[in-house]
Amino acid sequence: MNIYFFKNIPANNRAAFRKHYTLQNLKAVQVASAIFFALNVFLRLFYTLVPNSLTRAANFPEFNYSNWAYIILTPIFYLISKQLLTAFGKKNKPTGLMNAFVITFSVYLMFSGILASFIAMYNLQDNLTMYLVALITVSVMCVFEYEDTIMLTILTELLFTVILFWCETDPTEVIYNQVTSMVLLCGFYFITRYIYSYKASHFMHLNEIQRKNIEIEKASDFKNDVLGIVAHDLRNPIAAIESIAMIMELESPDEELQDNLGMIKTSCVKARSIVSDLLEVAKNENDRPFETQLIELNALVKNTIATWKSMSEVRNHIRLTEHEKNVFVHINPEKFNRVLDNLISNALKFSKERDDLDIILGHDHHMALLQIQDHGVGIPAAMLPHIFERFTKAGRSGLKGETSTGLGLSIVKQIIEKHGGKISVASEEGKGSTFSIWLPLAKGE
Repeated sequence: MNIYFFKNIPANNRAAFRKHYTLQNLKAVQVASAIFFALNVFLRLFYTLVPNSLTRAANFPEFNYSNWAYIILTPIFYLISKQLLTAFGKKNKPTGLMNAFVITFSVYLMFSGILASFIAMYNLQDNLTMYLVALITVSVMCVFEYEDTIMLTILTELLFTVILFWCETDPTEVIYNQVTSMVLLCGFYFITRYIYSYKASHFMHLNEIQRKNIEIEKASDFKNDVLGIVAHDLRNPIAAIESIAMIMELESPDEELQDNLGMIKTSCVKARSIVSDLLEVAKNENDRPFETQLIELNALVKNTIATWKSMSEVRNHIRLTEHEKNVFVHINPEKFNRVLDNLISNALKFSKERDDLDIILGHDHHMALLQIQDHGVGIPAAMLPHIFERFTKAGRSGLKGETSTGLGLSIVKQIIEKHGGKISVASEEGKGSTFSIWLPLAKGE
């Protein structure tokens, strides 16, 4: 934090900070004037209702006059602060009148503190409490520019001097009290400047964070737009290449050409998968809510398992264990099918050909719990914290050489979180992995 004891903050931030602290100062004056008025009303009631033998307030007639003066004058400050706050809300900019009003109220408070100290003891050297309270209140309550702080300090010292010479007759006491006041005002000056420095540094720090956040949001939006355009435009040439390869297959190619065409088609499938992942990332970052509907999770999972079992290349035994029947949730079927396909595909990718794959469905308190458990190679402990990161370095090739884009699990996590759910993973090398998904149950479940 930079300390601005004898200067103001840099000019490029001064106008914005002045606008910020002027509004805060006006609000502080409004609250302080209300509290000060209530305090004086309480003292007036105390003075009136409690016997004089206990309060001895009659010994201080100045208290009676000053108390009435505060009760009359303080609401005026409250009303003016309210009007100025309204004006600030309409114009959304500070004015010299607002600044002058805050300084005037600050002088009013400090004058009240000085007067209260003299009324209490007639000797400020013996009783500085009210004066000190007034100085601390003003220094903490309001923010002033360097020039305003100096002016406020000088005005307070002049007021103190006038009252001091009016009340004191002993020159020695005058000197002692004058020196004491100067020490207190030095403390007031440095406290005020420290508060100014703290609030200014905090304001500039927040402004910098907001500016960077805006830049990040703009960069993210631009990146998503480019990502979406590139991924979308890549589909056509990929489809064209795949179509040409399929046409060439119709012409009875020799074995070598057939192998090459097979490689082309495989590459096209992988490229399409990458394009789909990129498009999904762009869509998920747009923060647009997608439509959901009431779905029986049991039926959806069964359909997904049936689809995977129908694939000739899948030789693993996929079995479903239902701890609860008729589990209803609000989900987007298309998006959630992508989640299931991704997790099942990953489980098979890192399992041997005859390893079982268990899918377990049940309740966990007020959440539906779906677990995909494989008995494959597992995930190294060092990789576990990073597997849901986008373009993660934890991506690995499958047991059959299947490549990874590092996007699949990050997309899964985004989709589940948009459903109001969460996902976690537990794994042990050589024993397999378990992905657990929690989704809010539909009401009534």
